[in-house]
Amino acid sequence: ATALYAPGLDGLVACMAGTLFAGGGVVRAFLAGTTAAHVPETALTAAFAVIAALAALRMLRPSTAEPTEGVRPAKAAGTGAGLGAVTGFLGVGGGFLAVPALVGVLGLQMNRAVGTSLLVITVNSFAALVARSGTGDDLRWEVIAPFAGAAILGAWDGKRLAAKVAGATLQRVFAFTLLAVAAFMAVDVIA
Repeated sequence: ATALYAPGLDGLVACMAGTLFAGGGVVRAFLAGTTAAHVPETALTAAFAVIAALAALRMLRPSTAEPTEGVRPAKAAGTGAGLGAVTGFLGVGGGFLAVPALVGVLGLQMNRAVGTSLLVITVNSFAALVARSGTGDDLRWEVIAPFAGAAILGAWDGKRLAAKVAGATLQRVFAFTLLAVAAFMAVDVIA
């Protein structure tokens, strides 16, 4: 949520698209979060690897959506519903899928997609956290707190770096990083 502040000030958050996208996913994130507690960890890790790889490959392909500021509400909410389900099920914030969806499906420019994804991540992550906290699984705050602190600092550094890098380059770097994460997770499942 703290990372959302700077892009919001810079006008890089498409509030209507982000709100519809996040709103479409919040119930699905909650429901999928409660379901995920009953799925083996290796299956969740394998699903994460596959979805991350597909999202990365989608980011490397040229977008067929025209960059636009006028997003159709039903399309934003429907895409958000799908992302919310994945966010809740896999227990990830959804940024690795939100950015490709906002660029490729909704047609936002890369810098606005990144800013808008922070709004989506904040809402969906909160819904998934609420769902998982009610499943009886202990949340490990000794892991969560330092990770969250590092993420906050990283978000501010990332914003400064992103201001110096062209959108197309940022998109390719993001995609290749995501492919590396997918490969790491796949190896983790196999090993």
